[in-house]
Amino acid sequence: MSVFDEIIESFKKGTVLTKLIYVNLAVFVAIKLLQVIFFLSGAGGTVAPVVIDIFAVPANLQALISKPWTIITYMFLHESFLHILFNILWLYWFGRIFLEYLSERKLLGVYFLGGLAGAFFYIASFNLFPAFEDVVLMSRALGASAAVLAIVISISVYVPNYTIYLLFLGPVKLKFIAVVIVILDIINIASHNAGGHIAHLGGAFFGYIFIGQYRKGKDLTAGVNRLIDYIAGLFKPRRKIKVTFRNEKPRTDYEYNKQKAEKQKIIDGILEKISKSGYDSLTKEEKEILFRMSSR
Repeated sequence: MSVFDEIIESFKKGTVLTKLIYVNLAVFVAIKLLQVIFFLSGAGGTVAPVVIDIFAVPANLQALISKPWTIITYMFLHESFLHILFNILWLYWFGRIFLEYLSERKLLGVYFLGGLAGAFFYIASFNLFPAFEDVVLMSRALGASAAVLAIVISISVYVPNYTIYLLFLGPVKLKFIAVVIVILDIINIASHNAGGHIAHLGGAFFGYIFIGQYRKGKDLTAGVNRLIDYIAGLFKPRRKIKVTFRNEKPRTDYEYNKQKAEKQKIIDGILEKISKSGYDSLTKEEKEILFRMSSR
């Protein structure tokens, strides 16, 4: 098995956390390879600004309307190596802790909804606050930071006293890490990367709200997971089960009675399913069988 085949196999068998890391890395590598192709072909310039313009989320509302997909694609887009390195490390460390207590589906949902919350905070802030009037038309946001921060804050709120060991610092509880992260993002809003820090706070806010609602019995990720399942189902081949009855005339009374009993058993199973779960719970094949039998 080649290295490429091993990577594909690892992706297929990996957890949601593994898949998120692979997708982020794959997008980053693809952009860098495209950059090399542009360079070697003598095309000049750089491909990064073009890719950013297409896939990074814009602060300007008119630009956003023309590129609505960017509210999703921006959270998988990284331009520099250090940017993706730190995001992947944080995602890996805190994602593993998250999966010790919560499910993979919740991890996926928090990632996407945290990223969306980050985009919302970023876009809203750049259109509301006077400080961004001069840059709102050209500003773009990219990176998984908001989505990752949603995971970091959610698990830090859920198990605040969970202790990890940091180099030079020793044992540190998650709640202290969460507080420091939020404070640093707030005080750095006045820096050159204001949009990034505001997006981080959006992701952190969602992580906090998610756990608060989860403790009340409400899973905010349920809707987005159903949507993801539906989209994924569109690309999966469906297994078709066809049930047919033999049309030939039974040769003996024994065969006739046997066929009749088999048909009645199938009908009884369908009717029992209707009584328990309703008609809408039937599969397409079961509905066809019921229709054929009722038409006779």
